[in-house]
Amino acid sequence: MASRIALYPGTFDPITFGHLDIIERAQTLFDEVVVGVAAQSTKVPVFPLAERVRLVELSVAALPHRVRVLPFHALTVDFAKELGIHAIIRGLRAVSDFEFEFQLALMNRKIAPAIETVFLVPRDSFIYLSSSLIKEICRLGGSVSCFVPKPVEEALHNTLAAKFTD
Repeated sequence: MASRIALYPGTFDPITFGHLDIIERAQTLFDEVVVGVAAQSTKVPVFPLAERVRLVELSVAALPHRVRVLPFHALTVDFAKELGIHAIIRGLRAVSDFEFEFQLALMNRKIAPAIETVFLVPRDSFIYLSSSLIKEICRLGGSVSCFVPKPVEEALHNTLAAKFTD
């Protein structure tokens, strides 16, 4: 039987407990989860790609099943094809996410019909989390310890404090 592998793509700038919850949920459905850290984005990331990959690796290290973290510079479906992956995981936090995610899934299906999109919803306690809000809280001096793993919290404070004081 072929191994069931899923791709969970994103910028992960930074990775949050909500992202980790989605990865854990995906692990119950798939033999392996590849966390694809996207280099290209319409967003301007706080962390460079190598640092985002490092922070994701640190954050998933304690998870019970197989997780690989890989950077990518291509269309998500092309990256999935390159890895022989037929399922893309997308997290849905609220109804407001659905329209964009649905449009993205349909576009991906048009480009790569053999690749399915699987939507997962995080635990209620993480439904409101967004990387953008976490960065804003940190920029303004608030604690983000209940939203992100310790290494991410430290990196955020070090990076945003440096930018804020410049």
